[in-house]
Amino acid sequence: MTHHAIEITGLKKTYRGAKGAPENQALKGVDLSIPNGSIFGLLGPNGAGKSTMINIMAGLVLKTAGSVKIWGFDIDANPRQSRAAIGVMPQELNLDPFFSPRGALEVQAGLYGVPKAQRTSDEILEMVGLSDKSDAYARTLSGGMRRRLLLGKALVHHPQVLVLDEPTAGVDIELRQMLWANIRKLNKERGMTIILTTHYLEEAEEMCDEIAIINQGELIARDSTANLLGQIDTKTMLIDPMTPPVQLPQKTGIEVVQRPDGSLALSYQAGKTTAEEVLSAVHDAGIVIRDVKTEQADLEDVFLALTSAK
Repeated sequence: MTHHAIEITGLKKTYRGAKGAPENQALKGVDLSIPNGSIFGLLGPNGAGKSTMINIMAGLVLKTAGSVKIWGFDIDANPRQSRAAIGVMPQELNLDPFFSPRGALEVQAGLYGVPKAQRTSDEILEMVGLSDKSDAYARTLSGGMRRRLLLGKALVHHPQVLVLDEPTAGVDIELRQMLWANIRKLNKERGMTIILTTHYLEEAEEMCDEIAIINQGELIARDSTANLLGQIDTKTMLIDPMTPPVQLPQKTGIEVVQRPDGSLALSYQAGKTTAEEVLSAVHDAGIVIRDVKTEQADLEDVFLALTSAK
């Protein structure tokens, strides 16, 4: 068994410019390995190169240079094995409206050469909550149901790696929770490697063991979620005063903002200023504290700091 579900080395993709326009270098020599059995976040702004990378792994786009291995199979030397090892849930709702959910899964399984005795269409339909719609036309399904069916189609050939491209874009909270429950189950019970792209950074923060951030075709960060969050040293202390303050705390290294609800947000760098110094500045300003809590940087802060630096 390979230690890495995905191994990418020097991956480049250049698109020819249309009508004399300059070439577009979508990927500029990306090196990335994704551990087997992990839930891995692949983040980046629009146009960063994420979809190009996914499409190369899925065999939908030809790379310009570099190598890609999926579950140990090189996509050039072993295209059938590499494609069999990966399932992709696309962002677009690309379903045939005249197939039922069961029919769609059976056709997909046939395309991957899965023998009938090894097909688990009904089990998959139950997992994604479509058992009661198994014989309905896909065109009659709601948007959320169609997205569940896309997940089912990505699982019919029992892949070792599952790629989710913006899986919860535009779905309601109930469906989002159902999708993530299924993803955790697949990862925990089957050991499936999950690769997630999302613009909902709180999802990546909650779900992913590790995260890679791509910007302008280059890998600009890759670390555990905890270590990435630790890169931002800024903390915010929220003070709820007993009475409206006459003056705001003043101390070098502390930025104070009074919020509309009357609370005070004191931002500081934890490496240079201690929480005790912040509280001392509050007391020196004659402010009596009713309540206090702290806010720390989230993944959105890290993402913006890294991508804006390019």
